Amino acid sequence: MSDNAHSHDEHDAPHEGPVKTPKQLVLAVIFSFLVPIVGIILLVNFVASGSKTGAGSEGFSEEAIAARIQPVGTVELRDASAPRVLKSGQEVYQAQCAVCHAAGVAGAPKLGDAAAWAPRVATGYEALLNSALKGKGAMGAQGGGEFSDLEIGRAVVYLTNNSGANLPEPKAPAAETAASQ
Repeated sequence: MSDNAHSHDEHDAPHEGPVKTPKQLVLAVIFSFLVPIVGIILLVNFVASGSKTGAGSEGFSEEAIAARIQPVGTVELRDASAPRVLKSGQEVYQAQCAVCHAAGVAGAPKLGDAAAWAPRVATGYEALLNSALKGKGAMGAQGGGEFSDLEIGRAVVYLTNNSGANLPEPKAPAAETAASQ
């Protein structure tokens, strides 16, 4: 019978774990909830810190939005009866021609390159003005734009005279001269 009593005592022994008192049980429950929650809060704060933009896109930046909604054109009111002030050849050159002729873009003869301008100047002022007004090669037509034909002619003379030619500057017609004074 001693065998039965001995085996019975082994099964009746209380199971002991790491928690031995009710105070330890309360602390274990609190920490089992608090530690993951604090960890989640810290992780969320870390991920949310700093400014994030869309996947490589600046499409919603203030500058991009302003560029998209800016007006396409502008309206400029002018007094039709006001005298028109004609631009000089240099002013027209700087506003319209210098983009290509200063750097020699697309084969344009450069300002000051007498060798490149000599054969063109030999064709005469009228041929040069015609090429400027109607376009030639990669140069688009300059006539009918912001500048009058007379202003384009002044720019042709400015460009060629600063490249070895000696062309007289075209004069404004008498009606325009009287109106501009």
